[in-house]
Amino acid sequence: MELSLNELLEAMNGELIVKGKTDFNSVCIDTRKIEKNNIYFAINGERFNGNKFVIEAFSKGASIAIVDEILFDLNNTDNLQTVIKVEDTEKALLNLANYYRKKLGLKVIGVTGSCGKTSTKDLIAAFLSEKYKVFKTKGNFNNQIGLPLMILELDSSIDVAVLEMGMSNLGEIDVLANCARPDIAVITNIGLSHIENLKTQENILKAKSEIFNYFDETNTLIINGEDENLLKIKDKCFEILKIGYNHEYDVYAFNIILEEDKTTFTVKDKNEESIFTIPMAGKHNILNSMLAVEVAKKLNVTFDEMKKGIKNLEATSMRLQVIKRNKITIINDCYNASPDSMKSSMDVLSSYKTGRKIAILGTMNELGEEAVKSHIEVGNYALTKVDLLIAVGEYKDYFKKGFTGENIITFATKEECIYKLDTIIKENDVVLVKASRGMKFEDIVSSLEEVSI
Repeated sequence: MELSLNELLEAMNGELIVKGKTDFNSVCIDTRKIEKNNIYFAINGERFNGNKFVIEAFSKGASIAIVDEILFDLNNTDNLQTVIKVEDTEKALLNLANYYRKKLGLKVIGVTGSCGKTSTKDLIAAFLSEKYKVFKTKGNFNNQIGLPLMILELDSSIDVAVLEMGMSNLGEIDVLANCARPDIAVITNIGLSHIENLKTQENILKAKSEIFNYFDETNTLIINGEDENLLKIKDKCFEILKIGYNHEYDVYAFNIILEEDKTTFTVKDKNEESIFTIPMAGKHNILNSMLAVEVAKKLNVTFDEMKKGIKNLEATSMRLQVIKRNKITIINDCYNASPDSMKSSMDVLSSYKTGRKIAILGTMNELGEEAVKSHIEVGNYALTKVDLLIAVGEYKDYFKKGFTGENIITFATKEECIYKLDTIIKENDVVLVKASRGMKFEDIVSSLEEVSI
Protein backbone atom coordinates (compact mmCIF):
# COMPACT_ATOMS: atom_id res chain seq x y z
CA MET A 1 0.00 0.00 0.00
CA GLU A 2 1.56 3.23 -1.19
CA LEU A 3 0.74 5.60 1.67
CA SER A 4 2.62 7.33 4.48
CA LEU A 5 1.65 7.47 8.15
CA ASN A 6 0.65 11.12 7.74
CA GLU A 7 -1.59 10.19 4.80
CA LEU A 8 -3.24 7.51 6.92
CA LEU A 9 -4.03 10.08 9.59
CA GLU A 10 -5.27 12.63 7.07
CA ALA A 11 -7.48 10.18 5.16
CA MET A 12 -9.23 8.94 8.30
CA ASN A 13 -9.12 12.12 10.38
CA GLY A 14 -7.33 9.92 12.88
CA GLU A 15 -5.60 10.72 16.17
CA LEU A 16 -2.17 9.21 16.84
CA ILE A 17 -2.54 7.73 20.34
CA VAL A 18 0.64 5.64 20.48
CA LYS A 19 3.56 5.83 18.09
CA GLY A 20 5.53 2.64 17.60
CA LYS A 21 6.45 0.99 14.31
CA THR A 22 5.58 3.06 11.25
CA ASP A 23 6.35 0.53 8.53
CA PHE A 24 3.23 -1.09 7.11
CA ASN A 25 2.17 -3.03 4.03
CA SER A 26 -1.47 -4.09 3.80
CA VAL A 27 -4.73 -4.03 5.75
CA CYS A 28 -6.20 -6.93 7.70
CA ILE A 29 -9.43 -7.12 9.74
CA ASP A 30 -9.01 -10.69 11.05
CA THR A 31 -6.38 -11.46 13.70
CA ARG A 32 -6.30 -15.08 12.46
CA LYS A 33 -4.78 -13.81 9.20
CA ILE A 34 -2.43 -11.10 10.51
CA GLU A 35 1.01 -10.97 8.88
CA LYS A 36 4.08 -8.93 9.74
CA ASN A 37 3.63 -5.16 9.42
CA ASN A 38 -0.08 -5.36 8.62
CA ILE A 39 -2.45 -2.55 9.58
CA TYR A 40 -5.09 -4.08 11.82
CA PHE A 41 -8.50 -2.46 11.40
CA ALA A 42 -10.55 -3.15 14.52
CA ILE A 43 -13.98 -3.33 12.92
CA ASN A 44 -16.71 -2.84 15.50
CA GLY A 45 -19.57 -4.90 14.08
CA GLU A 46 -22.89 -6.36 15.20
CA ARG A 47 -21.45 -9.80 16.00
CA PHE A 48 -17.98 -8.93 17.23
CA ASN A 49 -15.87 -5.99 18.40
CA GLY A 50 -12.43 -5.97 16.82
CA ASN A 51 -11.20 -3.49 19.43
CA LYS A 52 -10.96 -6.43 21.84
CA PHE A 53 -8.23 -8.08 19.78
CA VAL A 54 -5.70 -5.27 19.33
CA ILE A 55 -3.07 -6.80 21.63
CA GLU A 56 -3.44 -10.13 19.85
CA ALA A 57 -2.95 -8.37 16.49
CA PHE A 58 0.27 -6.74 17.71
CA SER A 59 1.53 -10.04 19.11
CA LYS A 60 1.09 -11.58 15.66
CA GLY A 61 3.10 -8.87 13.91
CA ALA A 62 0.76 -5.98 13.15
CA SER A 63 2.57 -2.64 13.18
CA ILE A 64 -0.48 -0.34 13.32
CA ALA A 65 -3.95 -0.71 14.81
CA ILE A 66 -6.90 1.47 13.82
CA VAL A 67 -9.42 1.55 16.69
CA ASP A 68 -12.58 3.40 17.72
CA GLU A 69 -12.47 2.20 21.34
CA ILE A 70 -9.56 1.85 23.75
CA LEU A 71 -10.07 -1.56 25.37
CA PHE A 72 -6.45 -2.14 26.38
CA ASP A 73 -3.89 -0.63 28.73
CA LEU A 74 -2.26 2.36 27.03
CA ASN A 75 0.45 2.41 29.71
CA ASN A 76 1.65 -1.10 28.90
CA THR A 77 3.77 0.01 25.95
CA ASP A 78 5.58 -3.34 25.77
CA ASN A 79 2.48 -4.83 24.14
CA LEU A 80 1.76 -1.92 21.79
CA GLN A 81 2.88 -0.56 18.47
CA THR A 82 1.31 2.38 16.64
CA VAL A 83 -2.33 3.03 17.60
CA ILE A 84 -4.60 5.41 15.66
CA LYS A 85 -8.02 6.29 17.05
CA VAL A 86 -10.87 7.20 14.74
CA GLU A 87 -14.55 7.96 15.30
CA ASP A 88 -15.80 4.82 13.50
CA THR A 89 -13.48 2.13 12.12
CA GLU A 90 -15.88 1.01 9.37
CA LYS A 91 -16.28 4.58 8.08
CA ALA A 92 -12.54 5.12 8.45
CA LEU A 93 -11.90 2.07 6.25
CA LEU A 94 -14.17 3.50 3.54
CA ASN A 95 -12.55 6.94 3.82
CA LEU A 96 -9.06 5.48 3.59
CA ALA A 97 -10.00 3.47 0.49
CA ASN A 98 -11.55 6.54 -1.15
CA TYR A 99 -8.40 8.58 -0.41
CA TYR A 100 -6.19 5.83 -1.83
CA ARG A 101 -8.33 5.38 -4.93
CA LYS A 102 -8.00 9.11 -5.67
CA LYS A 103 -4.25 9.06 -5.05
CA LEU A 104 -3.66 6.18 -7.47
CA GLY A 105 -5.77 7.82 -10.16
CA LEU A 106 -6.43 4.58 -12.03
CA LYS A 107 -9.59 3.68 -13.99
CA VAL A 108 -12.35 2.05 -11.94
CA ILE A 109 -15.15 -0.06 -13.38
CA GLY A 110 -18.09 -0.64 -11.01
CA VAL A 111 -20.33 -3.67 -11.62
CA THR A 112 -23.71 -4.33 -10.03
CA GLY A 113 -26.98 -6.09 -10.83
CA SER A 114 -29.40 -8.66 -9.43
CA CYS A 115 -27.46 -11.57 -10.95
CA GLY A 116 -24.54 -12.07 -13.29
CA LYS A 117 -22.35 -9.38 -11.80
CA THR A 118 -19.52 -11.73 -10.83
CA SER A 119 -19.39 -13.41 -14.25
CA THR A 120 -19.52 -9.97 -15.88
CA LYS A 121 -16.69 -8.79 -13.65
CA ASP A 122 -14.62 -11.82 -14.68
CA LEU A 123 -15.32 -11.22 -18.38
CA ILE A 124 -14.49 -7.50 -18.18
CA ALA A 125 -11.17 -8.29 -16.51
CA ALA A 126 -10.35 -10.87 -19.20
CA PHE A 127 -11.30 -8.65 -22.15
CA LEU A 128 -9.11 -5.85 -20.79
CA SER A 129 -6.17 -8.06 -19.83
CA GLU A 130 -4.33 -8.07 -23.17
CA LYS A 131 -3.91 -4.28 -23.11
CA TYR A 132 -3.98 -3.38 -19.41
CA LYS A 133 -2.86 -4.67 -16.05
CA VAL A 134 -6.20 -5.39 -14.39
CA PHE A 135 -7.29 -6.01 -10.80
CA LYS A 136 -10.70 -7.51 -10.04
CA THR A 137 -12.71 -8.10 -6.89
CA LYS A 138 -11.88 -11.41 -5.27
CA GLY A 139 -14.69 -13.76 -4.26
CA ASN A 140 -17.57 -11.93 -2.62
CA PHE A 141 -15.65 -8.89 -1.34
CA ASN A 142 -18.38 -6.58 -2.63
CA ASN A 143 -19.88 -4.97 0.47
CA GLN A 144 -19.02 -2.03 2.75
CA ILE A 145 -16.11 -3.95 4.27
CA GLY A 146 -15.01 -6.04 1.30
CA LEU A 147 -14.93 -3.32 -1.35
CA PRO A 148 -12.57 -0.96 0.53
CA LEU A 149 -10.33 -3.92 1.35
CA MET A 150 -10.09 -4.62 -2.39
CA ILE A 151 -9.21 -0.99 -3.16
CA LEU A 152 -6.50 -1.07 -0.51
CA GLU A 153 -4.89 -4.06 -2.28
CA LEU A 154 -4.21 -1.91 -5.35
CA ASP A 155 -0.90 -0.28 -6.24
CA SER A 156 0.41 2.08 -8.92
CA SER A 157 1.18 -0.80 -11.31
CA ILE A 158 -2.56 -1.43 -11.83
CA ASP A 159 -4.21 0.27 -14.82
CA VAL A 160 -7.84 -0.74 -14.26
CA ALA A 161 -9.74 -2.01 -11.22
CA VAL A 162 -12.97 -3.95 -11.85
CA LEU A 163 -14.95 -3.76 -8.62
CA GLU A 164 -18.14 -5.65 -7.86
CA MET A 165 -20.78 -3.87 -5.79
CA GLY A 166 -23.44 -5.81 -3.92
CA MET A 167 -26.29 -4.72 -1.69
CA SER A 168 -29.33 -5.92 0.23
CA ASN A 169 -31.05 -2.57 0.83
CA LEU A 170 -31.31 1.03 -0.29
CA GLY A 171 -28.35 3.27 0.44
CA GLU A 172 -25.70 0.55 0.41
CA ILE A 173 -24.47 0.94 -3.16
CA ASP A 174 -24.41 4.70 -2.63
CA VAL A 175 -21.78 4.12 0.08
CA LEU A 176 -19.75 1.87 -2.23
CA ALA A 177 -20.01 4.24 -5.19
CA ASN A 178 -18.88 7.15 -3.04
CA CYS A 179 -15.90 5.11 -1.90
CA ALA A 180 -14.82 3.70 -5.29
CA ARG A 181 -15.99 6.55 -7.56
CA PRO A 182 -16.24 4.39 -10.71
CA ASP A 183 -15.42 5.97 -14.06
CA ILE A 184 -17.65 3.45 -15.81
CA ALA A 185 -20.61 1.64 -14.20
CA VAL A 186 -22.24 -1.57 -15.43
CA ILE A 187 -25.70 -2.82 -14.40
CA THR A 188 -26.40 -6.39 -15.52
CA ASN A 189 -30.14 -6.66 -14.80
CA ILE A 190 -32.93 -6.01 -12.31
CA GLY A 191 -34.36 -9.24 -10.92
CA LEU A 192 -36.00 -10.33 -7.68
CA SER A 193 -32.93 -10.75 -5.48
CA HIS A 194 -33.39 -8.82 -2.20
CA ILE A 195 -37.05 -8.09 -2.92
CA GLU A 196 -37.77 -9.26 0.64
CA ASN A 197 -36.09 -6.06 1.87
CA LEU A 198 -36.88 -3.75 -1.02
CA LYS A 199 -40.48 -4.89 -1.68
CA THR A 200 -40.64 -3.90 -5.39
CA GLN A 201 -38.50 -4.11 -8.52
CA GLU A 202 -38.77 -0.33 -8.75
CA ASN A 203 -36.92 -0.12 -5.44
CA ILE A 204 -34.35 -2.67 -6.63
CA LEU A 205 -33.76 -0.47 -9.70
CA LYS A 206 -33.46 2.56 -7.43
CA ALA A 207 -30.92 0.76 -5.23
CA LYS A 208 -28.81 -0.44 -8.18
CA SER A 209 -28.99 3.04 -9.75
CA GLU A 210 -27.10 4.44 -6.77
CA ILE A 211 -23.97 3.29 -8.61
CA PHE A 212 -24.18 6.45 -10.73
CA ASN A 213 -25.02 8.86 -7.88
CA TYR A 214 -21.66 10.60 -8.27
CA PHE A 215 -21.51 10.68 -12.08
CA ASP A 216 -21.08 13.75 -14.25
CA GLU A 217 -20.65 14.29 -17.98
CA THR A 218 -17.28 12.49 -17.92
CA ASN A 219 -18.78 9.16 -16.78
CA THR A 220 -20.42 6.29 -18.67
CA LEU A 221 -23.18 3.90 -17.64
CA ILE A 222 -23.48 0.60 -19.54
CA ILE A 223 -26.71 -1.36 -19.21
CA ASN A 224 -28.34 -4.52 -20.51
CA GLY A 225 -30.91 -3.24 -23.00
CA GLU A 226 -32.81 -6.53 -22.88
CA ASP A 227 -33.93 -5.70 -19.33
CA GLU A 228 -37.08 -3.59 -19.48
CA ASN A 229 -36.47 -2.17 -16.02
CA LEU A 230 -33.07 -0.80 -16.99
CA LEU A 231 -34.57 0.91 -20.03
CA LYS A 232 -36.33 3.21 -17.57
CA ILE A 233 -32.98 4.94 -16.92
CA LYS A 234 -33.05 7.98 -19.23
CA ASP A 235 -32.13 11.63 -19.60
CA LYS A 236 -29.04 11.71 -17.42
CA CYS A 237 -26.13 14.13 -17.69
CA PHE A 238 -23.74 11.26 -18.45
CA GLU A 239 -23.38 8.83 -21.36
CA ILE A 240 -25.65 5.77 -21.34
CA LEU A 241 -24.76 2.83 -23.60
CA LYS A 242 -26.93 -0.24 -24.14
CA ILE A 243 -26.13 -3.78 -25.24
CA GLY A 244 -28.42 -6.55 -26.43
CA TYR A 245 -29.46 -8.80 -29.28
CA ASN A 246 -30.39 -6.40 -32.08
CA HIS A 247 -29.11 -3.45 -34.08
CA GLU A 248 -30.78 -0.74 -31.96
CA TYR A 249 -28.04 -1.20 -29.33
CA ASP A 250 -24.49 0.17 -29.31
CA VAL A 251 -23.10 -3.37 -29.28
CA TYR A 252 -25.14 -6.47 -30.02
CA ALA A 253 -24.76 -10.22 -30.52
CA PHE A 254 -26.21 -12.56 -33.14
CA ASN A 255 -25.42 -15.93 -34.82
CA ILE A 256 -25.43 -17.56 -31.39
CA ILE A 257 -24.21 -21.15 -30.93
CA LEU A 258 -24.72 -22.67 -27.47
CA GLU A 259 -22.62 -25.70 -26.49
CA GLU A 260 -22.01 -27.65 -23.31
CA ASP A 261 -18.75 -25.95 -22.38
CA LYS A 262 -18.56 -22.85 -24.57
CA THR A 263 -20.60 -20.22 -26.37
CA THR A 264 -19.92 -18.71 -29.80
CA PHE A 265 -21.53 -15.57 -31.17
CA THR A 266 -20.90 -12.66 -33.52
CA VAL A 267 -20.37 -9.22 -31.96
CA LYS A 268 -21.19 -6.10 -33.93
CA ASP A 269 -20.82 -2.42 -33.16
CA LYS A 270 -21.20 0.62 -35.41
CA ASN A 271 -17.90 -0.01 -37.17
CA GLU A 272 -17.12 -3.72 -37.28
CA GLU A 273 -18.12 -7.24 -36.35
CA SER A 274 -16.19 -10.26 -35.11
CA ILE A 275 -16.79 -13.82 -33.93
CA PHE A 276 -16.18 -14.49 -30.23
CA THR A 277 -15.98 -17.82 -28.40
CA ILE A 278 -16.00 -17.81 -24.61
CA PRO A 279 -15.34 -20.90 -22.43
CA MET A 280 -18.60 -20.35 -20.54
CA ALA A 281 -21.97 -22.00 -21.08
CA GLY A 282 -25.36 -20.32 -21.18
CA LYS A 283 -27.09 -17.66 -23.23
CA HIS A 284 -27.05 -15.30 -20.25
CA ASN A 285 -23.26 -15.10 -20.57
CA ILE A 286 -23.65 -13.55 -24.02
CA LEU A 287 -25.25 -10.49 -22.47
CA ASN A 288 -22.56 -10.47 -19.78
CA SER A 289 -19.97 -10.63 -22.58
CA MET A 290 -21.60 -7.74 -24.43
CA LEU A 291 -21.36 -5.60 -21.29
CA ALA A 292 -17.67 -6.50 -21.09
CA VAL A 293 -17.17 -5.69 -24.78
CA GLU A 294 -18.71 -2.25 -24.32
CA VAL A 295 -16.47 -1.54 -21.32
CA ALA A 296 -13.42 -2.61 -23.32
CA LYS A 297 -14.44 -0.44 -26.27
CA LYS A 298 -14.69 2.58 -23.96
CA LEU A 299 -11.11 1.90 -22.92
CA ASN A 300 -9.94 1.62 -26.55
CA VAL A 301 -9.43 -2.13 -26.61
CA THR A 302 -9.85 -3.69 -30.06
CA PHE A 303 -11.91 -6.77 -30.81
CA ASP A 304 -8.70 -8.68 -31.53
CA GLU A 305 -7.23 -7.64 -28.17
CA MET A 306 -10.45 -8.66 -26.41
CA LYS A 307 -10.38 -12.11 -28.02
CA LYS A 308 -6.75 -12.57 -27.02
CA GLY A 309 -7.71 -11.59 -23.48
CA ILE A 310 -10.30 -14.36 -23.28
CA LYS A 311 -7.47 -16.83 -22.70
CA ASN A 312 -6.87 -15.04 -19.38
CA LEU A 313 -10.43 -15.60 -18.17
CA GLU A 314 -10.48 -16.73 -14.55
CA ALA A 315 -14.06 -17.54 -13.64
CA THR A 316 -14.99 -17.29 -9.97
CA SER A 317 -15.56 -20.72 -8.41
CA MET A 318 -19.00 -22.24 -7.78
CA ARG A 319 -20.50 -20.46 -10.78
CA LEU A 320 -21.41 -23.01 -13.46
CA GLN A 321 -18.17 -24.82 -12.64
CA VAL A 322 -18.08 -28.11 -14.55
CA ILE A 323 -16.58 -31.07 -12.67
CA LYS A 324 -16.17 -34.48 -14.30
CA ARG A 325 -15.78 -37.15 -11.63
CA ASN A 326 -16.66 -40.83 -11.17
CA LYS A 327 -18.39 -41.17 -14.57
CA ILE A 328 -20.73 -38.24 -13.94
CA THR A 329 -20.69 -34.54 -14.78
CA ILE A 330 -21.39 -32.05 -11.98
CA ILE A 331 -22.35 -28.44 -12.67
CA ASN A 332 -21.45 -26.60 -9.48
CA ASP A 333 -23.48 -23.37 -9.36
CA CYS A 334 -23.80 -23.10 -5.60
CA TYR A 335 -22.66 -19.54 -5.10
CA ASN A 336 -26.11 -17.97 -5.12
CA ALA A 337 -29.56 -18.28 -6.61
CA SER A 338 -32.47 -16.20 -7.87
CA PRO A 339 -35.36 -17.11 -10.19
CA ASP A 340 -33.51 -15.75 -13.23
CA SER A 341 -30.22 -17.47 -12.43
CA MET A 342 -32.01 -20.76 -11.66
CA LYS A 343 -33.57 -20.69 -15.12
CA SER A 344 -30.29 -19.76 -16.82
CA SER A 345 -28.50 -22.63 -15.09
CA MET A 346 -31.16 -25.11 -16.14
CA ASP A 347 -30.81 -23.83 -19.72
CA VAL A 348 -27.16 -24.80 -19.51
CA LEU A 349 -28.05 -28.21 -18.06
CA SER A 350 -30.54 -28.86 -20.86
CA SER A 351 -27.87 -28.22 -23.50
CA TYR A 352 -26.11 -31.50 -22.59
CA LYS A 353 -26.78 -34.11 -25.25
CA THR A 354 -26.06 -37.33 -23.34
CA GLY A 355 -26.97 -38.73 -19.92
CA ARG A 356 -29.84 -37.92 -17.58
CA LYS A 357 -30.16 -34.26 -16.74
CA ILE A 358 -30.69 -33.87 -12.99
CA ALA A 359 -31.19 -30.61 -11.09
CA ILE A 360 -30.67 -30.50 -7.32
CA LEU A 361 -32.28 -27.20 -6.33
CA GLY A 362 -32.58 -25.55 -2.94
CA THR A 363 -34.06 -22.45 -1.39
CA MET A 364 -33.79 -19.04 -3.05
CA ASN A 365 -33.44 -16.60 -0.16
CA GLU A 366 -34.52 -12.98 0.30
CA LEU A 367 -37.58 -13.19 -1.96
CA GLY A 368 -40.10 -12.16 0.70
CA GLU A 369 -43.70 -12.29 -0.51
CA GLU A 370 -42.45 -13.48 -3.94
CA ALA A 371 -40.88 -16.63 -2.48
CA VAL A 372 -43.77 -19.06 -2.93
CA LYS A 373 -44.60 -17.84 -6.43
CA SER A 374 -40.93 -17.89 -7.49
CA HIS A 375 -40.27 -21.45 -6.29
CA ILE A 376 -43.42 -22.67 -8.08
CA GLU A 377 -42.31 -20.82 -11.23
CA VAL A 378 -38.82 -22.35 -11.14
CA GLY A 379 -40.30 -25.80 -10.58
CA ASN A 380 -42.54 -25.32 -13.60
CA TYR A 381 -39.60 -24.13 -15.71
CA ALA A 382 -37.73 -27.31 -14.83
CA LEU A 383 -40.42 -29.45 -16.47
CA THR A 384 -38.95 -29.05 -19.96
CA LYS A 385 -35.32 -28.76 -18.87
CA VAL A 386 -34.57 -31.75 -16.63
CA ASP A 387 -35.16 -35.50 -16.51
CA LEU A 388 -35.19 -35.50 -12.71
CA LEU A 389 -35.72 -32.67 -10.23
CA ILE A 390 -34.46 -33.05 -6.67
CA ALA A 391 -35.92 -30.30 -4.46
CA VAL A 392 -34.38 -29.65 -1.06
CA GLY A 393 -35.36 -27.43 1.85
CA GLU A 394 -38.33 -25.47 3.12
CA TYR A 395 -39.73 -24.67 -0.35
CA LYS A 396 -39.50 -28.22 -1.66
CA ASP A 397 -43.29 -28.61 -1.89
CA TYR A 398 -43.58 -25.41 -3.93
CA PHE A 399 -40.97 -26.66 -6.39
CA LYS A 400 -43.11 -29.80 -6.59
CA LYS A 401 -46.30 -27.80 -7.12
CA GLY A 402 -44.74 -26.18 -10.18
CA PHE A 403 -43.14 -29.38 -11.43
CA THR A 404 -46.29 -31.27 -12.39
CA GLY A 405 -44.37 -34.26 -13.74
CA GLU A 406 -43.61 -37.46 -11.84
CA ASN A 407 -39.81 -37.32 -11.89
CA ILE A 408 -39.25 -35.34 -8.71
CA ILE A 409 -37.77 -36.30 -5.36
CA THR A 410 -38.01 -34.01 -2.32
CA PHE A 411 -35.89 -33.82 0.82
CA ALA A 412 -36.48 -31.66 3.88
CA THR A 413 -32.75 -31.19 4.48
CA LYS A 414 -29.47 -31.18 2.63
CA GLU A 415 -28.24 -34.02 4.82
CA GLU A 416 -31.14 -36.27 3.79
CA CYS A 417 -30.35 -35.58 0.15
CA ILE A 418 -26.66 -36.40 0.60
CA TYR A 419 -27.54 -39.67 2.35
CA LYS A 420 -29.60 -40.84 -0.64
CA LEU A 421 -27.31 -39.73 -3.49
CA ASP A 422 -25.73 -43.16 -3.94
CA THR A 423 -29.14 -44.66 -4.67
CA ILE A 424 -30.16 -41.93 -7.14
CA ILE A 425 -27.14 -41.03 -9.25
CA LYS A 426 -26.21 -43.23 -12.21
CA GLU A 427 -23.38 -43.41 -14.73
CA ASN A 428 -23.32 -40.57 -17.30
CA ASP A 429 -25.70 -38.37 -15.28
CA VAL A 430 -25.27 -34.59 -15.60
CA VAL A 431 -26.12 -33.00 -12.24
CA LEU A 432 -26.75 -29.30 -11.63
CA VAL A 433 -26.45 -28.20 -7.99
CA LYS A 434 -27.85 -24.76 -7.16
CA ALA A 435 -29.27 -22.82 -4.20
CA SER A 436 -28.75 -19.58 -2.34
CA ARG A 437 -25.41 -19.19 -0.59
CA GLY A 438 -26.80 -19.83 2.89
CA MET A 439 -27.78 -23.39 1.92
CA LYS A 440 -24.10 -24.33 1.47
CA PHE A 441 -24.86 -26.76 -1.33
CA GLU A 442 -21.14 -27.19 -1.99
CA ASP A 443 -21.51 -29.99 0.57
CA ILE A 444 -23.74 -31.78 -1.96
CA VAL A 445 -21.12 -31.18 -4.66
CA SER A 446 -18.45 -32.72 -2.46
CA SER A 447 -20.64 -35.76 -1.87
CA LEU A 448 -21.36 -36.13 -5.60
CA GLU A 449 -17.61 -36.14 -6.24
CA GLU A 450 -17.34 -39.20 -4.00
CA VAL A 451 -20.52 -41.03 -5.05
CA SER A 452 -20.14 -44.68 -6.02
CA ILE A 453 -21.48 -45.58 -9.47
